[in-house]
Amino acid sequence: MNEAIKTFSREDAVALSLQTLHELPSAVGRPTYQRSDITPGILHFGVGNFHRAHLAVYLDDLFNQGLNKDWGIVGAGVMPSDTAMRDRLKAQDYLTTVVEQDSGLSTAHVTGAMIDFVAPDDRDGQLHWLCDPRIRIVSLTITEGGYFIDPTTGQFDATHPSIVHDGRHPDEAKTVFGILVAGLKARKAKGIAPFTIMSCDNVPHNGVVTRNSVVGVARLSDPALAEWVQNEVAFPNAMVDRITPATTDRERALVTSNFGILDASPVFCEEFKQWVLEDHFPLGRPAFDKVGATFVSDVSPFETMKIRILNGGHAIIAYPAGLLDVHYVHEAMEHSLVHDFLVKIEQNEIIPIVPPVPDTSLQDYFALIVRRFSNPAIGDTIRRLCLDGSNRQPKFIVPSIADALKAGRSFKGLALESALWCRYCYGITESGAVIEPNDPNWERLQEKARAAKTDPRAWLAMDDVYASISSDTAFIAMFSTMLNAIWTNGVEKTVRAYIQSK
Repeated sequence: MNEAIKTFSREDAVALSLQTLHELPSAVGRPTYQRSDITPGILHFGVGNFHRAHLAVYLDDLFNQGLNKDWGIVGAGVMPSDTAMRDRLKAQDYLTTVVEQDSGLSTAHVTGAMIDFVAPDDRDGQLHWLCDPRIRIVSLTITEGGYFIDPTTGQFDATHPSIVHDGRHPDEAKTVFGILVAGLKARKAKGIAPFTIMSCDNVPHNGVVTRNSVVGVARLSDPALAEWVQNEVAFPNAMVDRITPATTDRERALVTSNFGILDASPVFCEEFKQWVLEDHFPLGRPAFDKVGATFVSDVSPFETMKIRILNGGHAIIAYPAGLLDVHYVHEAMEHSLVHDFLVKIEQNEIIPIVPPVPDTSLQDYFALIVRRFSNPAIGDTIRRLCLDGSNRQPKFIVPSIADALKAGRSFKGLALESALWCRYCYGITESGAVIEPNDPNWERLQEKARAAKTDPRAWLAMDDVYASISSDTAFIAMFSTMLNAIWTNGVEKTVRAYIQSK
């Protein structure tokens, strides 16, 4: 029997570790290199699923080719919740089972790019690694909302309590940026060249944003150091992409039954991955281009394409599907109403205002997005797409509305998407099911959504989300029309009316 489709019992499965790699079923890929040959080169903050399905996979691919073995990953945590991830991975020698899924295909391989993991409460350990000359890159996946950006101004928020603390107590930093400043200060004092700081988060101009945050924290306690960081530290911009759902008991059970592996924290992801980044690494870098990454002089066009078409597309399908009690993303794409809603907004309102991208067809890119969203093997959930709208909407949807307003183009569907988000935050689906809190600002959003039922302007008063368009009379009128229609006619009739409109 083909081991890739054989069903394994828990008793037959192999507990993942370096010592048991040779016992894994033959269908499971595993490192062809000796982990003992890997030495540290990257310190990574934020060891979540996306990191382990993206940067760690690119490095594992290089190591399997016999390349760049001096670029091993040392993980690092900042949040208390990172402790659990560290404990799970340490128990299995920092190995991860990555399951790539496409329609009709599911493959598993074990990656070994991570060689250590510093606990979030071990600041001395983190500073040790930050000062190690072998660490030439510090990378980050700390989520879109982790950069302390003032949503009203779009600039670094030096007044945030955590940032104020790090400015007053630089030797007791709580944020990742305060920790980075401490590390850079120590390297400078010891005459060690500064590491490159590489954001792998889905944030527009993520290198620029990261620089602003690091320099902003440094400026609070040491202006001279801040100037040095501004001039001497590299912060390459990058666009990253791979759909990677959260790991639940479902995924752990599938890894055991389908592949015979006991992995406390496997990662499931789509087969597709993309990484476009600027080649600005003064202390060198791994040969990511040899394993599929693309180096360019300007990431901006790729970044805009991905954020507007893919991430914006996720938002478009998320809220009507969530309100109609659809659970999985591929099920939303099978729902003709949600599918057609996505296609009409993308084709009529988003793609026409996305700037050209070198050597890329926007129509081909959108067709790829539709196929990826429709992949039934991923198990990505609508609830995940609905998560954290207060951070995502200003990045993924509002800029398209603003550009449409400037260009005098239609934004009717985008206004409807925004109204659907408002309706979702009311906290009850069309069937009457309660929507559990799904945003760091859920209480505030729910309060605004309930007020907006009778006064739509109450929702648009969130300047931190809507910025300049919150006072645009045309947008206010269209948003109000759409939200009133949703409450009067329901989600399905309102969305269908938009799809059928000219």
